[in-house]
Amino acid sequence: MKLSKCCMGILSLFLATAAAGVWAEPQGPQLLEVEPFAELPAGVRYPEGLAVNPVNGEIYVGTFDARQPSCVRNNQLLRYAADGQLLAQRSFVATPLTGLGYADGQIYILNFGAGKLQRIAADFTADTPVEDLLDFPRLSPAAPAPRSVANPDGSQDRIYFGAAGAPAPNGLVFADNGDLYVSDSFQGALYRIANATRCAPCAIEVLSRDPLLATAGSLPFGANGLAFNADESLLYINNAGDGRLLRMSLPSGELQVLAESLPGADGLLFHDHLLWLLANQIDQLLGLDERGLIRIRAGSFQGIASSGAPRGLLFPASSVVQGEWMVVSNLALPLTPVEGDEWEERVSTWNLMRVRLPQSPTKGELADAAKP
Repeated sequence: MKLSKCCMGILSLFLATAAAGVWAEPQGPQLLEVEPFAELPAGVRYPEGLAVNPVNGEIYVGTFDARQPSCVRNNQLLRYAADGQLLAQRSFVATPLTGLGYADGQIYILNFGAGKLQRIAADFTADTPVEDLLDFPRLSPAAPAPRSVANPDGSQDRIYFGAAGAPAPNGLVFADNGDLYVSDSFQGALYRIANATRCAPCAIEVLSRDPLLATAGSLPFGANGLAFNADESLLYINNAGDGRLLRMSLPSGELQVLAESLPGADGLLFHDHLLWLLANQIDQLLGLDERGLIRIRAGSFQGIASSGAPRGLLFPASSVVQGEWMVVSNLALPLTPVEGDEWEERVSTWNLMRVRLPQSPTKGELADAAKP
């Protein structure tokens, strides 16, 4: 059989490409497995915020138990040893907790239910006092300005946001100088608290009310997880309801959309040149470079174990790095009023998972990705 010159050319190109190894190594996100780390005590539900003590590896967990009526809530701040053994728990009863942070031997707590920033000694016990640092404000107006969205046909949609003026402190991140940055999911705001590790009481500054911080999505939380880049020149913000990762130049630059289609973009941290984002509506941990390219995927929901705890990830909310591991909280929170439509309704034991951190992509690649 004779081949035409055109066919011979295509065959030669195919053979040369294969010899060069272009198709030998498929390109795409690295896939990682998750494994159990610890279970919450009986009767304690909905682990949300996490923090880690870098000195001894202890893990701190805050719960987001917002059940009605409030008299049945059982919110706790839990302290686990580095090996997952429960060491202590401090009751917060009716007030759900969101973001946690460790600094200078103290745990900083976003008390969502009370609308407060609080702190407690990192070696707390059941009776350790909690210190109030500030009350988050009711902003006026309660919601950011409307947002315009361009359509392919040249028209624009106009999105108007509503808010009742209730603060919703959610994500936090410390700067190296001790300043604390906090997101407000309902009022679409970013706050800065100067010298948060030394102030008492503390003063709060509204850093941004950009419409990109609010959401009209079915998941009613806008601005959520926060993280700095390596030199703290950029602040990254998750918008959970919009499924977006945002970026803002500091001290108070314009917000930009870095990545989209990240359903339920919740907890966020920056580690080893990657942005680690928890997409709670698809039950995944994602590692993105600073161009928004997904380099790593971990997790998925794999059913409910005989203990009543999720296998894999189920509505993951926060993560922390502990040595060569990343620990993740399975919030496993039902969202809809309909019964029987969510696996979260079948969870009876709540847990933390962990994933072994991989070798990151080449530093040169990630350095290029960090460039604007």
